[in-house]
Order: sequence, then structure tokens, then C-alpha cells
Amino acid sequence: MRITTRHTVRTVQTLCVTVTAALVVTGCGRSEDSGAGNDAPAEIGAGKATGTVVMWNLGDIEPALKDLAKKFEQENPDADVKITSIPWDAAHDKLTTAIAGGNTPDMSMVGSTWMAEMAAMNAFQATPTSIKSSDFYPGQWDTTKYKKTSYGVPFTADTTVVYYRTDLTKKAGIKGALAGDREGYLKDLKAIQATAGEQNPKLRNATGLVVGFNSWIFWVPMVWQQGGDIYDATTGKFTFDTPEVAKALEYWASVPKQGLAPTDRSDNVQNFRDGLIATYQEAAWNGASLHKDAPELDGKWKTMPVPYSEQPAGFAGGTDLAVFKEAENPDAAWKFARFLTEPANLAAYVKATGSLPSSPQAWSDAKLSADENMKPFDEQLKVSKAQPAITTWQQIADAIDSELEKLALGKATVAEVQKTLQSKATSIGTGR
Repeated sequence: MRITTRHTVRTVQTLCVTVTAALVVTGCGRSEDSGAGNDAPAEIGAGKATGTVVMWNLGDIEPALKDLAKKFEQENPDADVKITSIPWDAAHDKLTTAIAGGNTPDMSMVGSTWMAEMAAMNAFQATPTSIKSSDFYPGQWDTTKYKKTSYGVPFTADTTVVYYRTDLTKKAGIKGALAGDREGYLKDLKAIQATAGEQNPKLRNATGLVVGFNSWIFWVPMVWQQGGDIYDATTGKFTFDTPEVAKALEYWASVPKQGLAPTDRSDNVQNFRDGLIATYQEAAWNGASLHKDAPELDGKWKTMPVPYSEQPAGFAGGTDLAVFKEAENPDAAWKFARFLTEPANLAAYVKATGSLPSSPQAWSDAKLSADENMKPFDEQLKVSKAQPAITTWQQIADAIDSELEKLALGKATVAEVQKTLQSKATSIGTGR
């Protein structure tokens, strides 16, 4: 389970989910007619960038970002990039406070799940049409959208895959990766579970399950895999009462019910390292962490795409780059955002930081698929989707986390969870 402080913070960093309750948007000092959702695209002027660009960076400033800023300044001799770091755990509140007070920098890195909320506050300029959506993974581009208008440029991507211990799965007679379909995957988990004891003395459960905070990240894609969704953007209504949601909940409940996963809030990462679980689902940062912190496991673990039922799907997380409406130098800011997301520059950044790129060309330029364990991430990014672009998303996500925990602990049935989520979500609404 992902509840240790280090793991939770890291997960927030990589999957970019707000750790505070979503701000109920009230206008916050901005006019009601400034057009969030209907803004005309910004324009990027011809010629080189000039003047100072102030950018806020989430977390520590990576040396690779500093290097790219220097490169940008060399190519634009009259431009000066100033980057300020803001801690991830304070970033959401700092950004919303700055937006409300009209005291923003020119541009900022923004967690992908915050985009709709902040766009609804009339915070961002609409993305210039010269920046093409087709250059990015579709799911990553969708993270920039609010009411069908794009308000940023995808920067770092993130999604999750299945990590599995080959030394443990082989004892269950599994050659290579586990089955890619949900039914077959469950059978493999049962086979692994059956080895607990003499064959795998340390093994407690076949897999890990995320209970509580951010469990929605792993469950919502199961609904998409069924061909359903939890929200219908056309009607503006939540759809937690559909058969597709029921099937995803039934699958979620079946894993701990069959003893295949623990239901306490233990640490999946540590359990995997200790051999207490044989598989779990996690983001790309985890591979680098295993190499660094558990080198004794090198060669004993692999990755695979997330198993699916009707169609593949995953969650698109990451960060976007946004230029504020209150920017003092928006033209240079858009030029810097465009520069950072050019495939060669983005490739240099992700190779240096271990992040995933938001564009397929950058993935290719960085030669990330040379690592066999990275290939499943590329497959997942191609089918990943963004969460509903509604300003109340974090409140909805919190409700999902709470109900999934009840389901995992056997304290609620699938029908009860569906009824509760539909009622809660409808009551919360979608904000603006």
C-alpha cells in the first residue's frame, strides 16, 4: 500500500494529484466575463524571445531544466529565464492564491489534475494554435483541456504499469509476463498465491492493492477498460450507476476478497522488495528507485502493460506548462514553453530526470524503448486518458477513494458503493 510519507509524496509528484481539497471556484477577484472555456488562442509572435520570463517549477529544479533555460537564453540573447521552485505539497495552494490575487509569474508547471480547476478561475491563456495537439499523446493533451479549450502544453507524462518479480512468478509456472486479459491475470494471481509457503516462503499475497489515498487512479481506468466512464460530458451527469462501473467495482472487490492482496495500508514498494508480494502497479519512477535502492533485485523484476477486459486504458498524469493571463511577458513565456516541449529538448529532459515524455517523438528521440522495462509505459501512454475536466474533480476523487476502501474491506457491496457514489457526485456537482 502506498501510505508511507515518502511514497505518498513521490506518488503525488509523479501522478500530479492535488493533496488538498479542491478550491470551490467563486471568481476570486476576476471578472465573470473573462471567458474560461471560450478564450481565443494566444498568439506567438515572430522573432526571438526578449525580456524576462519568470517560471514556477514544481519541486526541486532539475539541473536538466537549468541547462535547457541556458540553451534558450543562448538562442534568444535578449531573453532571461528566472525559475523559482515551489514545493509540491504547497504548490496547489500557492498557485490558487497567486491566481486569486492576480500575482502570478509568467508561466508555471502545473499538475495535470489541477488544470480544469485553475482554468475555470480564468488563470490561463488558451494554447496558441501553432502548438499542435497531434505532437503529443492524446491523453496527455486532454489534460490541458477545459470545456474543449486547451490551456497549456503537456510537459512530463505519467502512467502506471504492472511490476512483477520473475523469481516469484516462475515458481507458479508463469513463463514471461502474466496474462494481459483480466480473467487470465486473475488466474495467474491465484497460481502465484498458491505458491505461498514452501515454494515462496516470504510471499504473503500475489499482488498489492492501493487502499485509500489515490486508489481512484488505479480503478477509474478499469471502468474505461469496460467501455464506460464515470461522467458523461455531453449530458453533464455522473454515471456511477452503469453496468460498466459495476463490473469494474466487482473486479476491484474480488482481488482482496480472494486473499490475493492485503487490505491494510502497507507499502507496496517495500513489500515488493521484501518478496511479500509478487506484483503491483506503479509509475515509472519506481523502476529507477528499485535499481538504486534494491540492486540485489536487478534482473529479477520486469514490467508489463496493465491487463484489461474489453479495451486497454490507463490513467494520464504528469505536468503541463501554462502561461497565465496576468503574465507580464506572455510572448516569451509561450516561446519558452514551446522550446521546452520540442522533441529534442523534451527528450534531453526526460533522459536526465527519469520522467516520461508527453510526446511520442520525444520518446523516440530519447530511445527510451532501448530499456525493455520501459516499453510497457509507451504502450500505456498511447491508451491513457485524462480524468473528467471538472473543477470539483478532487472532491469526486476523494469520494471514490473512500468508497473503494469500504469495498476492499468488505464494508459495502458493489450496489451500495454505486448508489453512494452516484448520490455524492451528483450532490458535489461539477463546479463551473
